[in-house]
Amino acid sequence: MIDGLDFKVKTLLKPGDVIYGLNARPPLAEAIFVALQHFLAIFVPIITPTLVIAGALGLSPADTAYMINMSLFVSGLATFVQVYKIGPLGSGLLSIQGTSFSFVSAVITAGKIGGLPMIFGLCFIGSFIEMIISRFIKSAQKIFTPLVSGLVVTMIGVSLIKVGVINCAGGFGAKADGTFGTAVHFIPAGIVLAVIVILNRSANKYLRMSSIITGLAVGCIYAAASGMISFASLKTGDWLCIPVPFKYGVSFDIFAFIPFILIYILTTIETIGDLTATSLNSKEPIEGEIYMERISGGVLADGFNSLLAAVFNTFPNTTFSQNNGIIQMTGVASRYIGFYIAFLLVLTGLFPFTGAVFSLVPPAVLGGATIVMFGTIAAGGIKIISTSELDRRAIMVIALSFCAGVGVETAPEILGNLPPVFKNVLSSGITAGGLTAILANIVLPEEK
Repeated sequence: MIDGLDFKVKTLLKPGDVIYGLNARPPLAEAIFVALQHFLAIFVPIITPTLVIAGALGLSPADTAYMINMSLFVSGLATFVQVYKIGPLGSGLLSIQGTSFSFVSAVITAGKIGGLPMIFGLCFIGSFIEMIISRFIKSAQKIFTPLVSGLVVTMIGVSLIKVGVINCAGGFGAKADGTFGTAVHFIPAGIVLAVIVILNRSANKYLRMSSIITGLAVGCIYAAASGMISFASLKTGDWLCIPVPFKYGVSFDIFAFIPFILIYILTTIETIGDLTATSLNSKEPIEGEIYMERISGGVLADGFNSLLAAVFNTFPNTTFSQNNGIIQMTGVASRYIGFYIAFLLVLTGLFPFTGAVFSLVPPAVLGGATIVMFGTIAAGGIKIISTSELDRRAIMVIALSFCAGVGVETAPEILGNLPPVFKNVLSSGITAGGLTAILANIVLPEEK
């Protein structure tokens, strides 16, 4: 029981929603099938922050390619740590780790000050902030209530929906070539979406578990037939990438470090929301001792994995929200799936050719799959919120959080005149809405 609230979790869960529970071991073929769906959902989001940062800093193609490989390699190691649970380290849930979008602005700023050594030095030191916070999670139960966690999860979904919509319209590449928002992209996106929805509503568990990968396969076949996929890039590039710890060195600057402090704190909030959603979708507790132990271990692993990322020359890691949508849609919550996903990520990191094959999937095809997954994340957040007593105070907390989070997402220009530190931190609807939820939950008096 958290904060004396009576959570009605059992009334929200329907029998049969989960096909394979947390500790179930699906047959090999089914496990690989589901793991591939998770992998396809996270491959592009993992490498995208690196591409954005490399472009902004003008890095060489060789350095860019190396850091992309390392982002995949580290995401595999980090996922294993999070899922396996080594002592207090890890949540033991099917929670996938990947490169965080939240740090992009701060990393670019640090890179312009001191180059790659500065970036990796700040990321390395900053990871200890999250690890220290993880040791006090149990003491902060009145702050990180299901109401707050649910709002963060909802804002995660709302923020990601925009990414899914942009991909459905062709992505940023389509904006550059003038085809953005045309039928060329909407048709494959619509085909993928339709296949996923139809198969997901099937009573056959195999069709449900395969809904996402089947939708992506159908979309890729259509895209290939339409000339949207080029296989020329598969003929180039190295075949093996060797990880080299601290390849670029490290340095530190206290003023450049300030934004990292704030973002690591807000990343903790985001991770708590992600893990709460994973626990709920897995039909595991979202209150009590077991829940708090998983949250504490998950946040500790989140910080440790960011340290690991800095050591291997890539950017901070965090739990990935989109995988919660896959758990909910496939009904597979087995943590053993995470081991297969970790293996695929390490494989693509060490052997770039493997990743090149998956990178051929057009943005519109990915968008058709991710938009519905992101929507289910937002719906999952609403589900978590509904476990709280929705009195006048709770409604006000929700209203303020949505005002801040959705407001920033729909009109980011309102932050234009703020100091760079605040602008970088609040530019994400997740952080703006999450921080507002925490402050409102602390400041607003309880109902008598």
